[in-house]
Amino acid sequence: MKSQNNKKIFAVIMLLSVLSLSITSCKKLLDKTPETYLTANNMYRDVYDADAAVIGVYGKLMNLSKQYIVLNELRADLLQVTDNADANLRELNTHSVSAGNPYADPTPFYSVINACNDVLKNLKIMIAANKLKQSEFDQRYSDIGALRSWLYLQLGIHWGDQVKYVTNPLETITAVKDLNNYPTLAFNTLLDSLISFTNTLPYQQPYPFGTSINTGLITNFDGSNTRRFFIDKFALLGDLNLWKGNYTQAASFYRKLMEPNLNGYDADISGLFNGGDQFYQEFKQPYADVAKNNDLCVGYIRYKESDLGSLIDNNAQGWRSIFARSQDLLWYQQMVWVLPFNSNFAPTNPFVDLFSNQGGSYLVKPSTVAMNNWNSQMQSSHGGTDYYDTLPGFPFDARGNFTWRTISGQPVIVKYLYNYLDATSFVPTNILTKNGQWFLNRAANIHLHFAEAANRDGRKKLAYAFVNKGISSTFDPNPGVSGRDVTGIMNTLYDNYPYNFDARNGETPRYRGDWYRNAGIRGCAGLKKVTISGDSTLAIENSILNESALELAYEGHRWPDLVRIALRRNDPSVVANAVYQKLLKDGNPQAAAVQTKLMDKKNWYLPFK
Repeated sequence: MKSQNNKKIFAVIMLLSVLSLSITSCKKLLDKTPETYLTANNMYRDVYDADAAVIGVYGKLMNLSKQYIVLNELRADLLQVTDNADANLRELNTHSVSAGNPYADPTPFYSVINACNDVLKNLKIMIAANKLKQSEFDQRYSDIGALRSWLYLQLGIHWGDQVKYVTNPLETITAVKDLNNYPTLAFNTLLDSLISFTNTLPYQQPYPFGTSINTGLITNFDGSNTRRFFIDKFALLGDLNLWKGNYTQAASFYRKLMEPNLNGYDADISGLFNGGDQFYQEFKQPYADVAKNNDLCVGYIRYKESDLGSLIDNNAQGWRSIFARSQDLLWYQQMVWVLPFNSNFAPTNPFVDLFSNQGGSYLVKPSTVAMNNWNSQMQSSHGGTDYYDTLPGFPFDARGNFTWRTISGQPVIVKYLYNYLDATSFVPTNILTKNGQWFLNRAANIHLHFAEAANRDGRKKLAYAFVNKGISSTFDPNPGVSGRDVTGIMNTLYDNYPYNFDARNGETPRYRGDWYRNAGIRGCAGLKKVTISGDSTLAIENSILNESALELAYEGHRWPDLVRIALRRNDPSVVANAVYQKLLKDGNPQAAAVQTKLMDKKNWYLPFK
């Protein structure tokens, strides 16, 4: 009966969330009057209603997906407008936003924030009236509270010191008019408030799911499981502290997420991995499966590694399959937070229109800078250990091949289109069926952010390991040599948490440290390691920034990465030069003027109206 109730909840909410969020305040405040909506009087009666409200918030969040990607990518250096782009997109591209530009409007973010505030208020009413158990309240309140913090972080990134910090639901037009009565927080002060609030949330783990405990929010619906549907609070707390410069705290939260089996994740599926592989692989960027290519890494058919034509390039194997595969065990190893678009429900997948030149408007494309960056990398002949770095390899990063392709003579970002295009012809299987996914966070991003924190916290070699070939290889004085006692190598157990890793892999005596399969970001991509020269802290940080561009392009991380590092260094040229190079290489005559403008960090932020 409970499972049937869950399915009914999801069916109703997926249809209604875009209209009303199932709560009164959104109707009154920011949305058009829906034909059907639930009021507070007939909502919030029991845990099923609470679940419906939570899902309603996430349904509303999905309407931000296009604005989120456009703001976080087009304002940076990896995304460029096409000839089809309108004036609004062109303004963002050249940082010359005019009044009325819909992408620069913070209202959609506040609409979801207001929904969060309404749910938080009513959850408190429910627990006071004994309509929820304490554990039910803790889980749902913490989830929606964390989501609100994430939304405010986005506002701070794009609107800077102009953000109004509203924590109560605005339920009437009068309340909206009184918005100026709420405090305007400088970004640094906003970070303090967000860290303080998020730290006090009573439940930091994901919603429980298993044979003995199962919250109704984790369920299977229309071919998708909702386990990765909700924001991860460890990742959020890591990001908030990384922005603030609390590097040890940031690394500690990322470490909790990178060791999910110790912190309340996916215990119910651990036995499904042969030999307990989940413990060594989930959220850990593991080595490639060179025998069967049943992995999420760049790879080639075994014994044909010197044949470019043997590159694993399909929707079921290798790095490309991250963005195409169904929710199988490998998908769970990489994905942290994903929201699915289903053609049967609102909202419509916006990424087909944004990226595709077949059935879409083809508004944006990869920049020349981005394409050149992928093509300037050098693959290791077999990936893996340092030995293979000495051998010839292919002069390109295959992740670029899987992120964008030339289709009908045009460069097309395909990372979001694998569930829409045919796997081999790259023609839409059904132009009206626009299924897809919004990749909000995944393990590779967590590893890169951990490396960023570790590097600034004095653990440069460890940061280097995470970006390059992994812990075992980096902390082995003779990598590739077998038959040794590895008791004193391949680990950082001498260090304090969160920097004490065990990646030992040996036979005499036998060791299989928790991190022995960690391959590093570039190791998983089959690339040669980066050479560090000059100031190692800055050089490693630069390599992290560049690796993020190669690994995470168009997933909504680029503008925040540039801004965060520029603020940390008090160096506006990090932002200004990146955007300048994009505009210059793509032939935009405004390149120099935009560079000059962005040397003043006040011009990084959008007008708050």
